[in-house]
This record gives sequence, C-alpha cells and structure tokens, in this order.
Amino acid sequence: MSIDGYIANPGGKLDWMTWNWDSELRKYVFNLTRPVDCIVLGKNLANEFINTWQERLKDPATSDAFARKMVETQKIVFSQTIDRASWKNTRLAKGDLADEIIRLKKTKGRDIIAYGGVSFLTSLIKTGLIDEYNLFINPIILGSGLSIFHNPEKNLKLDLVYSTSFECGITALCYTSQYSQENSRIMTYTADSANSV
Repeated sequence: MSIDGYIANPGGKLDWMTWNWDSELRKYVFNLTRPVDCIVLGKNLANEFINTWQERLKDPATSDAFARKMVETQKIVFSQTIDRASWKNTRLAKGDLADEIIRLKKTKGRDIIAYGGVSFLTSLIKTGLIDEYNLFINPIILGSGLSIFHNPEKNLKLDLVYSTSFECGITALCYTSQYSQENSRIMTYTADSANSV
C-alpha cells in the first residue's frame, strides 16, 4: 500500500512497490502467517496466487517454508462463475460473502487470512467481519490509484496494535477493528493485495 492508501496505480500496476524485502521483513511476514490455517481469496487473484506458489515450491531456488505454507494451507476461493476448483487444497464458496465468512469463522480452527484484489477486499471490508488489518506501507505517494477503503458504508474505527519499520523502507501497521465480533479470527494482509508476491 502507498502512503496515501492505494494498493495499485490507476491502471492496476504494482511496479512502484518495494519488492527487495530485507530478511527481517520476510521473517515478520512468515511469523504473521504461521498461525493461519485458511486463506480466503477472490476469484480474480486465485489462479495467479495459487499457481505462483505451487511453482515456487517446485523450484529449488524459491522452495522454502513460506512457499510450503502457501501451498499446503487450505484455500477458499469466492466465485459465482468458477464451476470447480482444480487447485490443491482449495474449495469454492459460492454463497453470500458475509454469510460464508460468518460460517467459516464459526468453524474450529486457527487464523484466516484474506488476499485479493480491490473488488474482493473492498467487499470483505464492507461486511465488517475483518478483525485485524495488517497494512504494509511502501515509501511512496501515488496521488491516485485503486483503494480498498473507498466508499465505506460507515466509518471504520481501528485500534493500532503496533507498528514496525524495516530497512527496505516498508512500515508494517497492525490494527484491530473496534467492530470485530467475538471468536473472531480473520485478518487481511495488504502487502500484495492486488497481486501475488
């Protein structure tokens, strides 16, 4: 995300993002995802996200514990148009987004993390069901672009849990929602919301 709150430029490109993550940021992201046992994805990101991590796991140069985590973790893809999921450890959710998320949060398990493009994450935010926001702020101001926080139906009040700065220039901000429900366990991660890492 840019300093002024955009996750992509107006054309949807991410060429402005800081991709040369330092080792501390990589460790931070790995630890953030360690308690996750479910990934929810929008259909527009699913194919690229899932295939990218499967290829990284196969390649000895990129195969590591994080790639294994991304491949082996259960994934739920939200789509009204995909008929079946052919990816490993993946199922489709075709119902109402809020109803599906409520049902998912009631199941026994650990944390849920959401990855997606602007449309999916904006819709998810509007449900009011996200409990924790992990925003990765890149050291750039775009001036315009695509935002996941446009046209909120109500003010979104958040509490800052912590912030951490990294040598590569990225600052990680962790917020919890004041409206999150009990027994909640869903977080959104915006280092790469519009595209896979």
